[in-house]
Amino acid sequence: MIYARSLLFNFLFYLTTFVLMIVASPVFLLPRRWGVWVLPVWSHIEVFLLRWVAGVRSEVTGWENIPKGGCIIASKHQSAWETFALLPGLHDPTFILKRELRYVPIFGWYTAKFRQIPVDRGKRTLALAAMTEKAREAIAEDRNIIIFPEGTRRPAGAEPKYKFGIAHLYKNLDCPVIPVAINSGVYWPRRRFFRFPGTIKAEILPAIEPGLPMEVFMEQLQVRIENASNRLLDEAAKETPDNIIIKEARQRQRANAVARSRQPAES
Repeated sequence: MIYARSLLFNFLFYLTTFVLMIVASPVFLLPRRWGVWVLPVWSHIEVFLLRWVAGVRSEVTGWENIPKGGCIIASKHQSAWETFALLPGLHDPTFILKRELRYVPIFGWYTAKFRQIPVDRGKRTLALAAMTEKAREAIAEDRNIIIFPEGTRRPAGAEPKYKFGIAHLYKNLDCPVIPVAINSGVYWPRRRFFRFPGTIKAEILPAIEPGLPMEVFMEQLQVRIENASNRLLDEAAKETPDNIIIKEARQRQRANAVARSRQPAES
C-alpha cells in the first residue's frame, strides 16, 4: 500500500507542479507582486495531495513568531516538504537557492520572475557579496527570505553542518532571523521513493534579534533548531514507532554521540 500511494503521489506531485507552471504562465506578463499567488496555490495543492494520497499530514506551529517586515527564515532542511509547505504563511517569500536551478526549463524562469536569490557556490567570496546585495534588497521590500543554513538536505538524525552564509547575512542585514525546526525527513526521506504515513511537523521558533556576535548567533541558531528538531523526532517516534526512517535516525544519533565522546581524547 505504501508503495502504491508513494508512486501515485510522486507522479501527481510533478504533474501538478508542471501543469500549474503552464497554466500560470501569464504571470510572466504581469508585475511580480501580481503573480505571487502562484506560490501559496502550489503549496495548498501539494499539501492536499500529500495528505489524501500519501497519508502524510502537515502541521506548522509558531506563526506568531514571524514579525512584520523583512526577516530571514532559517529552516532545517530534510526534504522537499519545507520548500512549499511554509509558503502560505510568509510575506512575498524568496529563497536563497543554488544558481543551477535558474537553468531548469520553466521552473528556472519562475525563480527569475519571482526574484529568488541565486548563489554560485563555486565563487565563495563573490557569491556571498552578490547574495548579500540581493538579500538586502529583499529585506528593504519587507520580504521573507528563506534559507537552509546547512545548504542541502540532511537525513533525520544526521550530525548538523551549518554553513557560513547564514552568519554573513545576519551580520550584514540587521534583521531578525527566525529558526525553524522540522521532522520532515522522517516521512519524506531524502533520496527515497517512499512517503511514510504520519504527521510532518514544523515549529517556527522565536526570533534571534540582530546585534549578536556572529559566533554567539551561530551557536544559538544551531542549538535552537537542533534541540527542537530532535524533540519533533522524539514525537514522531512515539506516534509512528514502526517507521524505519526513525530507526535509522536513532542509529545516526548514537553514532554521532560516540564520535563526539571520542573527540577530546583524540585532540
